[in-house]
Amino acid sequence: MPRKPNYKFERLERQRIKSAKKAEKAKAKADRAKARDGEGSDQEDLEDETAGPDQDPE
Repeated sequence: MPRKPNYKFERLERQRIKSAKKAEKAKAKADRAKARDGEGSDQEDLEDETAGPDQDPE
């Protein structure tokens, strides 16, 4: 005899899996953006240090 379907439980499981996958993708995207922004700001800091606005014109 087949089991009685539990539609509510199955739907909640699908939603839980979907939301976990979505959260994982969002975290990966945020990490990539943070790494990209972090690399860019480091490069700007180096350029600012080499420009040296404190140099004397003498």
